[in-house]
Amino acid sequence: MMKSAVVFTALFLYAISHIKDELYLPKQGAFMKIVFLDSTALPPHLPIPRPDFDHEWIDYPYTGAEQTVERAKDADIVVTSKVIFSREVMEQLPKLKLIALTATGTNNIDLIAAKELGIRVKNVAGYSSVTVPEHVLGLIFSLKHSLAGWYRDQLEGKWGESKQFCYFDYPITDIRGSVLGVVGKGCLGTEVGRLATALGMKVLYAEHRDAQSCREGYTPFDEVLKQADIVTLHCPLTEHTTNLINKETLSLFKKGAFLINTGRGPLVDEQALLDALKSGHLAGAAIDVMIKEPPEKDNPLIVAAKTMPNLLITPHIAWASDSAVTTLVNKVRDNIEEFVATGK
Repeated sequence: MMKSAVVFTALFLYAISHIKDELYLPKQGAFMKIVFLDSTALPPHLPIPRPDFDHEWIDYPYTGAEQTVERAKDADIVVTSKVIFSREVMEQLPKLKLIALTATGTNNIDLIAAKELGIRVKNVAGYSSVTVPEHVLGLIFSLKHSLAGWYRDQLEGKWGESKQFCYFDYPITDIRGSVLGVVGKGCLGTEVGRLATALGMKVLYAEHRDAQSCREGYTPFDEVLKQADIVTLHCPLTEHTTNLINKETLSLFKKGAFLINTGRGPLVDEQALLDALKSGHLAGAAIDVMIKEPPEKDNPLIVAAKTMPNLLITPHIAWASDSAVTTLVNKVRDNIEEFVATGK
């Protein structure tokens, strides 16, 4: 009798655990509805390959906050880059099992709420390890050689007005021998440092600001700002790094230094950056990211860039080489297929 009770209990617990799994995991071979909420966040000539299981795929070029619930309410899987998924939104999506991000950053998802609601979130990391560092190097060349100023002049025919074979309106300084300060020593920061070293630059990796000690291979944060000819940002956006570059930290920069930001817009206080450029304390800046994207047309940096050739702005495309996007979209497909097959 006791043996039968033990067997019954074991079978009961086994069944309960599998019922729980069945409630949480999609069945292999089950029909799945997948909704891509902001497909224009990827270049149209490199679409996400469709997963190899029975599904319906719906694309929306753009989804506003007020449209998210209505478009995602019947979805098993949502694909998105930047659409906001708050707790309030996810609580209205009982069918949702997976949010597949077409990006590395997860700050548009309430990860705590997603976990509590049984919604998996899968991002893509490492796909831009070539293109972002190359973009940074391009910005360094552009700033140090004042390429934007020379180019703008030719649109107005200025060279043809010169009395000599050339003219000298903009500064040109060598990259070789310059000091590059790198904030963030992950995949991207390390590769930027490797490329910079190959060009003959001295590379300093910044320790966390206000750190009590300095790790081997790092330099205290304030010292990096004081010594660097160019500072480039590759750290994650957290509560500790928001406004990392502000009026106070900009005052530590060497006069005539450059700032490059291809990380996250809120790492930099935009007004403080503009003030440092206008005062001449910074010789120039190049940014690929901004606090609000897309920025308003009257954003002070956008307005200033029209007349300041030492302020370069690219529209968050440092990550977007064809090879990087191909890697990204394939990984998104793999993430979806892995989840459907294993629940992970």
